[in-house]
Amino acid sequence: MTDSFHHEGGLASTAPRPVRKKFAKPPVKVACLPCRASRTRCGGQEPSCSNCLAKGRKCGYLPSKRGGPRKKKQKLSPSPSPDGDLSRDEAYVTDPSAELDEAPGMFGQIDVLSLPGAGLRHLDFPQVASIFQGYFTGDDNSSHVHMSQIPSPLSTTQCLVRTYGSEPEILNAYYDFIHCYFPILPPRVSPQCRDRPLQFNTSPSNSSSEPLMMYKPRSPLSMAMSAILALIPHPKDPEPTSPSSVLQRRTYSHAFAQLANSIIDSECDLELSSTDPGQALSAARPSVDREKLHPRTPEDLETLLALLVLSVYEYSQRGNMLKMRYRAGQALALALDKYLHCSLEEDTFSEARRRAWWMTYYCVIQGSIVSTTPPTIVINDPQFTTPYPRFSADAEGWSILMQAQQVLVSATSFIADLNKSVYSQSGMHYMYERMQQLDSWITSVVAQVDMLPMISSESDFGDSRETIAAQSIRAISRIKLSSAQIKTHRLRAFSDIPIFIKRHCDLTAADPNDPTSEMKNSSLHRSNEPTNVGCSCSSLDQFQRASSAEYMTPSDSSTSSDIHPIVPQYPQIPFASGFPYSPQHSTKICLRAALAIARMFEGLPYPQPLTDTTQSDNRPLPRTMPSFACCLMQSSYAMFMIYYKARVANQFSTDSESELAAESTDHLVKELRNGLERIIDAVSNYSHAFEALDGMRDEIQGAYQTAFPRVSL
Repeated sequence: MTDSFHHEGGLASTAPRPVRKKFAKPPVKVACLPCRASRTRCGGQEPSCSNCLAKGRKCGYLPSKRGGPRKKKQKLSPSPSPDGDLSRDEAYVTDPSAELDEAPGMFGQIDVLSLPGAGLRHLDFPQVASIFQGYFTGDDNSSHVHMSQIPSPLSTTQCLVRTYGSEPEILNAYYDFIHCYFPILPPRVSPQCRDRPLQFNTSPSNSSSEPLMMYKPRSPLSMAMSAILALIPHPKDPEPTSPSSVLQRRTYSHAFAQLANSIIDSECDLELSSTDPGQALSAARPSVDREKLHPRTPEDLETLLALLVLSVYEYSQRGNMLKMRYRAGQALALALDKYLHCSLEEDTFSEARRRAWWMTYYCVIQGSIVSTTPPTIVINDPQFTTPYPRFSADAEGWSILMQAQQVLVSATSFIADLNKSVYSQSGMHYMYERMQQLDSWITSVVAQVDMLPMISSESDFGDSRETIAAQSIRAISRIKLSSAQIKTHRLRAFSDIPIFIKRHCDLTAADPNDPTSEMKNSSLHRSNEPTNVGCSCSSLDQFQRASSAEYMTPSDSSTSSDIHPIVPQYPQIPFASGFPYSPQHSTKICLRAALAIARMFEGLPYPQPLTDTTQSDNRPLPRTMPSFACCLMQSSYAMFMIYYKARVANQFSTDSESELAAESTDHLVKELRNGLERIIDAVSNYSHAFEALDGMRDEIQGAYQTAFPRVSL
């Protein structure tokens, strides 16, 4: 039987096969949009092809960009064009006829912006080339210093690193560079002094060797502060962006951070733990014998405050969210051990204890927000009875910041639970109710932010930094509330974009025509974030929800399949009808929130130390402590999605609507472009000091250059 089988198989394999033409009729040069979207062969008849006539749908054509000689990408040059200098507004012209074939590639650069830890680069782990490398327009050789490209330590260039020669000078620099964004200490007790970083040249050395320190801080808090301050370019560094300077700042910063951790560990050790463990827990804690860094802050709080600074350092410089949460968790353990969460005493150190507790609370929740993990504490625990600290310029500032933090972590939890409900197709009614409650809560806190601040009767010792800190805290609160709005409404706003459903496959429902079908395995991507902003929200009224088949493009299935599993396309979303808000309403909210985030970041103050010299490159000094940089990514994500949505709506508008649609789209695109430029400016300013944010800048810039290839930043 076996021989017979092989014999028959051999005959079958050698039998002549009929020659079949690939096409009985050559394909048309240009297919209509509906046929291309549904991957159906088009007859090419005008004004309507036979397929569209049979299905009663609108038929339209766009010129094809396929075929012809390949063109090399033109490098973006900062030099003026032959026609003269053009402004950004003049250089960009909205092209409503751009093909939908570009959408999947553009979307591939957008959807990554919403993921937890989006754009962060990690100094503690080997770097992997970006999945979008080579897709961005422009030269592959970036002018920025990438963390994966470690500068050569063999350079003979002399570098300057921002270090200080005494504890008072470090404390003064804290108020100049950190306090406005991260007020962990009470107000100054002495006037502002001149900023005088040490001026000694440091030769680049191997990262394994310990850098030379002219002065070694005594407190773990001054050590942690020095780790942040060392990242800020020295005012007399002739080449602050050179690879050798970046490496030296990184080396010194990490050395300070490691020394701070070493002191923290030693101060938390019990003296008898190594000799008599049985008696160690009953023994008294070792006393701290050193001079206070701040006269109104107890020495035993400095260890806790150092952990809070190091938590931000791990996120913004090292790109390590796990260590960020770990340091905040250590601080929480110390705070609970010292009963800071229920401290009601009124004495010289009351304000210090209150700031220590509520900034610990803030950092613990921030770790949950950026990593999209459940908080390790109950956010409204009745045991947390410590009064809020006070700003003399804004009596309600601390209360608003903590409410904004609670709102944002609740919105983060909501979007994760919503994704799970959509995936399982259960509990959606409860999620709709939560969405309404969350939206009302956000609106209530926004109203508080919009009210004029109440002036406290307490003195601020004449320190303008405390007033600026109060203003910054209000702006940061608005940023967080706007991010919460995007998280609350992003699914409803963008679920009518088929590629959004296709990429975020946890949002795709089973095929309604096949009750036995199951969704393909997919990971649940839990995404990460207003002032009254004048914008072209009215132009969003033209957006009408269309079926997925009308928007799909032939190249969808082959784009970035390594990020999200490919899932079937479905014409309807079964859960969409139950939402308490329409897609148009949620899109408007996301637009206002995204533009508000851009404007709030632009309005954050720059450090303004007293100094006799100016920065060598004439750029503003970098802002610090960007633990909430994920809000930048949320804002850019929302604006890119709305830009994509506007393009699609414009291309599918009827002839009678096309002129009005083009005008409103031009105005909307201009606002989105300006907002994205503000976001890029903000993240670029942060990245001058914090290397982990280089990745955020590059991701946003890459998507921006793809969306607006004719505009140079």
